[in-house]
Amino acid sequence: MSEVDAGEPWRLSASEAARRIAGGELSSETLVRACLARIEEREPTIHAWAHLDAEAALAQARERDASAPRGPLHGIPVAVKDIVDTADLPTEYGTTIHAGHRPERDAACVARLRAAGAVVIGKTVTTELALFRPPPTRNPADPARTPGGSSSGSAAAVADAMVPLALASQTAGSTVRPASFCGILGLKPTHGLIDATGVLCLSPQLDTLGMLAREAADLELLGAVLADGWEPLHDGAADRAPAVAVARTPWWDAADDDGRRAVETAAQRLAAAGARVREVELPESFAPLPDAQDTLMAFDMGRNLAWEYDHHAGELSDVLRGVLERGRATAPEAAEAAARTAAACHAELADLLGDGEVLLVPAVVGEAPPAEVGTGDPLFCRAWTLLGVPAMSVPGLTGAHGLPIGVQLVAPAGADRAVRAAGAWAAARLA
Repeated sequence: MSEVDAGEPWRLSASEAARRIAGGELSSETLVRACLARIEEREPTIHAWAHLDAEAALAQARERDASAPRGPLHGIPVAVKDIVDTADLPTEYGTTIHAGHRPERDAACVARLRAAGAVVIGKTVTTELALFRPPPTRNPADPARTPGGSSSGSAAAVADAMVPLALASQTAGSTVRPASFCGILGLKPTHGLIDATGVLCLSPQLDTLGMLAREAADLELLGAVLADGWEPLHDGAADRAPAVAVARTPWWDAADDDGRRAVETAAQRLAAAGARVREVELPESFAPLPDAQDTLMAFDMGRNLAWEYDHHAGELSDVLRGVLERGRATAPEAAEAAARTAAACHAELADLLGDGEVLLVPAVVGEAPPAEVGTGDPLFCRAWTLLGVPAMSVPGLTGAHGLPIGVQLVAPAGADRAVRAAGAWAAARLA
């Protein structure tokens, strides 16, 4: 008898739990109780949760058990990042400025979760207004380390098996980076694929709802609920060896030995497993992309968080206040130039890759840094967020201290299915 069968349903993937619930082998209440017990056990160490209402979660679960299946996530607990509006739980955006804020309605993505039968089990810790200030959340792989940010609590909760699925977001590197640091899968879809209505707006040109899971099949389950344009992997796509183009990127020297070794080791393992692997060099025009993303993000945040700055500047951290001041001082022409830089690279990326081919690039500089240092550098995510293309962190590698380091798969805008298929295939072979 497996550990899961012996009374640890919190270990189940969302896909397996959904199968058991649909088949009458498991109740949603049993699953949610198990997850809540796991949270109670681990939360004093990990600090992943901003808001939990155990009785409300159990009431949702009992309601699911008493009704016919609503959809593919029926009875499955899902964590929601605390920048995503929920009508039944506070949404405080990681800042005391919005303490006690109760939205009038669910965000579009949360409404979709509920319509598909999911149980919104709680809200996970985010960094301050989804930027860089270190939160209390710790990395399950080593509680002395950061889980990354800004989707800190979501990544830690999934990695520590408190919940099988979580919503994240990315404006710079807030899905891919914490997924990499925590050793789980993190997907940032093509910009605009998932409706972000009701999610804290930092930069409409960059903000993207992300997803975190321990199993590739669970990302498929969640994505099919959240996105109308989701193309399912139902034809064995995840079983076919992908074509992979390894790019060291113009920022390669900024990675440490662990970060560089992760990409090179992943390329070797994937090639040995049958992937068609080649090396490519990104055009020199890609070199300014991280700085362009930083400029555009600061410009947009300076305007979208103007109320917080104008009325509550004293409650903002020095790092956030500095970003907002820089953004407010940035000329519109500089932001427009950053957007033009991105537009010029869109076609170049598509021309660089063959049909269905994906880029293999670093996800992070190296292992997760100590928690008190910060949430890690989003450098290796910035370019792909600016371009609005799909990006996926795939786990399986470790650094010198044995901590997880993911690698990143990227494809042109709209080629989400190629990234997901390659990621599922790679995850099974890098594990």
